[in-house]
Amino acid sequence: MTATSFKLLFLAMMGSGIPVAIAMAGSSLVYVMMTGIAPDFIIIHRMFAGIDSFPLLAVPFFILAGNLMNSAGITNRIYNFALALVGWLKGGLGHVNVVGSVVFSGMSGTAVADAAGLGTIEIKAMKEHGYDVEFAVGVTAASATLGPIIPPSLPFVIYGMMASVSIGQLFLAGIVPGVVMAALMMLTVSYYAHRNGWGADIVFQWRKVGGALLELAVIIVFPLALWALISAGAPARPTIIGGFVLLLVIERVLKLQAVLALMTPVLLIGGMTSGLFTATEGAIAACVWALFLGLVWYRTLTWPMFLKASLETVETTSTVLFIVAAASVFGWMLTVSRTTEMIAEWVLAFTQDKHMFLLLANLLMLFVGCFLEPTAAITILTPILMPIVLKLGIDPVHFGLIMVLNLMIGLLHPPMGLVLFVLARVANLSFERTTMAILPWLVPLLLSLVLVTYVPAISLWLPTLLK
Repeated sequence: MTATSFKLLFLAMMGSGIPVAIAMAGSSLVYVMMTGIAPDFIIIHRMFAGIDSFPLLAVPFFILAGNLMNSAGITNRIYNFALALVGWLKGGLGHVNVVGSVVFSGMSGTAVADAAGLGTIEIKAMKEHGYDVEFAVGVTAASATLGPIIPPSLPFVIYGMMASVSIGQLFLAGIVPGVVMAALMMLTVSYYAHRNGWGADIVFQWRKVGGALLELAVIIVFPLALWALISAGAPARPTIIGGFVLLLVIERVLKLQAVLALMTPVLLIGGMTSGLFTATEGAIAACVWALFLGLVWYRTLTWPMFLKASLETVETTSTVLFIVAAASVFGWMLTVSRTTEMIAEWVLAFTQDKHMFLLLANLLMLFVGCFLEPTAAITILTPILMPIVLKLGIDPVHFGLIMVLNLMIGLLHPPMGLVLFVLARVANLSFERTTMAILPWLVPLLLSLVLVTYVPAISLWLPTLLK
């Protein structure tokens, strides 16, 4: 059995409708049995070794943190904060949709969680305010892609493990592109608002806007103040603990809406860049923070809700880790059969210009993203493309962001876009109408992709600054 036969077998199994994880593991098993290059038990050994990884422990904890935030009703606080901040603009709830997704992405780490959690609230509110349901679905779908770009991000964890890249650096790389994407989406909302003559959805009130700006100021000043104190020689742990106690007092005295929820990405990024904890330990810290907010501070999380969130986490984690395990043995088989080497030689013989390669890689990943779930796509494409990326001198952190952004856009495409199915159910729209509603929003997303691809500084500025 040749390497070509191995690739054809995998594609045939995929085309027959077999789940991608089983197709990867099954084709690898058949190849080993037919060629005899290794004992059969190597498949189980490689699959187990693929998930025997400390960084992968971040996956269940990030999923649990997002589920706990959803169950504890944090989404309502985020929505009210975004409404006070930008609801008075023309097309207000469209802007609220984008800003809410920016905030929620700092907790969920997935596009589907954003669409299903915050999207349910946003679409209902927009329909009640007279917006076209197609517009509500389109802006919700587009803003949901921010979930895995702004940290934390499950796709970044998977890519970081597969490509041996710092997960903390990937998290930092997603912040500025996420802001750029949000700005382009808000410009698109403004365009539709002016074209259709939409007004504001709430009356401008200095008190509400000032309260929202005060919360933003607290989020910005708080980590800078802690960093300044620690840089001046103050002991790190007592300073951080004291700072959070003070933050809780400020939140209670000023009756702030979402400042503690907004602290989640600050907690993660600050802890990782300061060396206080790794990405995996940061995921655990996010869970502890979510439990504290839900059980102790807001008291909106009950034990039955906690049990339900835990069971959902187990179900999602098992799916993700099975894909990773199957991809591990599949990647090993690609290496053993020299498939990755042959693909690299073929691509480099075609072009050694990294800009042309990035164009071809974007087209490939957009196509793959239409058919495969992001975790499966990352685990298949990373071993194939990474040798070429390194040979052409492309920063693997930059390429990781390009890959994740492509696959997030793929979530909005038929035939397999998960966000499409979620929003069709939430908005009670047909699959066809949901698809048509999303199409105009591919313009800001593809423009963001071009900027991120060909202006690496957008992605690498923060990782370089804080390295």
